[in-house]
Amino acid sequence: MKLDIGGEEIFEVPIETLWNALNDPAVLNKCIPGCKDMIPAGEDHFRLVLNLKVASVGGSFEGEISLSDKTTPAQCKVAVSGSGTLGHGSGTATFALSSQTGGTSMRYSGDGEIGGLVAGVGQRILKGVAKHLIGQFFKALRREVAAASPI
Repeated sequence: MKLDIGGEEIFEVPIETLWNALNDPAVLNKCIPGCKDMIPAGEDHFRLVLNLKVASVGGSFEGEISLSDKTTPAQCKVAVSGSGTLGHGSGTATFALSSQTGGTSMRYSGDGEIGGLVAGVGQRILKGVAKHLIGQFFKALRREVAAASPI
C-alpha cells in the first residue's frame, strides 16, 4: 500500500539550530515516535528499534534510517526501511529549511510503501496514523529545539 506525506512546519529557532537537531541522533531518538534505540551503523546511517501502535494493533519494528544528499543547512534526504510483527515498510522523504523572520520554515515531502498485517487496516486509517505520528515527531522536535536555542 502506497502512502504519501507532505507539509510545512514553522519553528521559532534559527535555521542552524533546527539543522543541528535534525542531524543529531540523540535528538532524533527522543523525537521519533516509539523509538527505543538508535544504533550508529556508519556515517549518517542508523539501525532503529521501534515499538509502535497502529490503529488498535501494537508491535515492534526493527529497521534502518539514513540521511543523504545533504546541503547544510538547507536540505536533506531521509530513507527508512523496516519490518516487524505488524508488517514491513520503506520510504523516502526530503526536507528543505529556509530562514524567515522569527525562525525557520521546514517543508517536507515523501512517499512510502507499507505491506503485511499493518496494511490491512486500510489506507484511510493508515493516512490518519501517519499524520498523527508526524505530529508527535514535530511536537517533540519543537520541544527539543526550543530547549536548545530559543530566539
